[in-house]
Amino acid sequence: MNVTAQEQGGRWRRLTVHGWFVVVLGAITVLVVICAVVATIMLGRTASLSEKLTERLSPARVEAAQLRNALLDQETGVRGYLLTGNREFLRPYTDGLTAERRSIARIASLVEGRSEVVTDLNAIRTAADGWRRQYAEPATAGRQAGTAVQGSATEGGKRSFDEVRARLDRLGERLEQVRSRTQTELEQVQSVRDWAFVAMLGAFLLAGVAMAVLLRRAVGRPLDDLRIASRHIASGDFDHPIPASGPADIREVSRDVDQMRNKIVRALEESHAQEVLLREQAMELRRSNGELEQFAYVASHDLQEPLRKIATFCQLLEKRYGHVLDERGAQYIHFAVDGATRMQVLINDLLSFSRVGRLYDDRKPVELEEALDKAIDDLSTAVEEAGAAFERPERLPSVVGDATMLSLLWQNLIGNAVKFRDPERPPRITITCEPADEGGWLFAVADNGIGIEADFAEKIFVIFQRLHSRETYTGTGIGLAMCRKIVENHGGRIWLDTTFTGGARILFTLPGPAHHDEGSGS
Repeated sequence: MNVTAQEQGGRWRRLTVHGWFVVVLGAITVLVVICAVVATIMLGRTASLSEKLTERLSPARVEAAQLRNALLDQETGVRGYLLTGNREFLRPYTDGLTAERRSIARIASLVEGRSEVVTDLNAIRTAADGWRRQYAEPATAGRQAGTAVQGSATEGGKRSFDEVRARLDRLGERLEQVRSRTQTELEQVQSVRDWAFVAMLGAFLLAGVAMAVLLRRAVGRPLDDLRIASRHIASGDFDHPIPASGPADIREVSRDVDQMRNKIVRALEESHAQEVLLREQAMELRRSNGELEQFAYVASHDLQEPLRKIATFCQLLEKRYGHVLDERGAQYIHFAVDGATRMQVLINDLLSFSRVGRLYDDRKPVELEEALDKAIDDLSTAVEEAGAAFERPERLPSVVGDATMLSLLWQNLIGNAVKFRDPERPPRITITCEPADEGGWLFAVADNGIGIEADFAEKIFVIFQRLHSRETYTGTGIGLAMCRKIVENHGGRIWLDTTFTGGARILFTLPGPAHHDEGSGS
């Protein structure tokens, strides 16, 4: 017996957390299912009995009262006619007869299946028919013919109608008995249903208590030991072992955590070696950045100085010896000056492109209204020559960013709208702003110019990518690439609206102040 008890205890101790939960939940589930079945049956029975009371028995009692009134109206109408001879007194008799038939049919449909009530109802119908046949109809016919009603007939009619009253009283008592029995049964069923729900609630409470105890003993204590050991490791004691206690699965977790600790120790050893390599790579990156800064300095000073000299001396050569040179020679000098000038423009654009996000990164609240005004003012000459008209919101929002970069963004977008205008009409530039679906703001710059084909929707944002020759439109092909860099540096995105017709429409988003603050804090 002792050995069997020990074996039984060993089987319980070998249960995992999942096993304990399955055992407890299984017992609670069985109890809940039993209570739920009982409650469901009782609910159905309650609904059936309630329907009988409200939909059948109560309307049947009401109809029984109406049946009584209909028969009383018939008796009163006959008696009044016999006394006065006024045919108006026969109207209640006729109406009562119609109401009697309707009430009897209604009661018969409501008490279908209850033979004792149907028997009483048939008895009322038979008694009423007998009263009409033996008294009411002969008496009214005799009164119409001028024959006086005999006292014995009147006495017989009264006895006959008293029998009808007795039958009506019996029907009322029968309906009351049926209603009382149904009400009693309903109360009993409701009591059983309520106890089933109470039992279900108790089962849920019992399950909650059992789960709490199980979680504490099977999970809480072993996890506390694991937490304490993990804190030792987190404090730097990587050699502290992880204890394996509790149910089998918790012990397995502890062993896995200990293996993870060993892997972390090995990874730390490897990370020290990687750290040295990262330092060397960081030094190399700083050296490379220094060389790039030096290149930018050379490009902005040393490279532009020879170009200025080439352009200047070519112009002096044309001025002094222009009368000696033929037309081709003058054309060659013009090509040289134009090439030097375009090289200067290209170098300046490249420098501006490289500085985006590196030098111009003074993040603070920027009024886009002011940035747009500054961009339009810088382009005032080109805007006036083209006769451009603007449609813009009354007020643009404030965003967090670099004012110089955002002004440059507006300048490039509006400059493109003016440059690539339709020669047949003056440019009309529409600027809109609305909240973006992903948060922040959605801006659009639309024009009525020559437009951009959908096939080039990505190409236009690549540096040096041009859709037209230099003879047709001037420029270096950096403007929209710089716009993309500025927008993405501010956490937004920019794209071409390929569904827009009648010109070009560039869309871009900028995050609002709250979005920017979240990004800055992360």
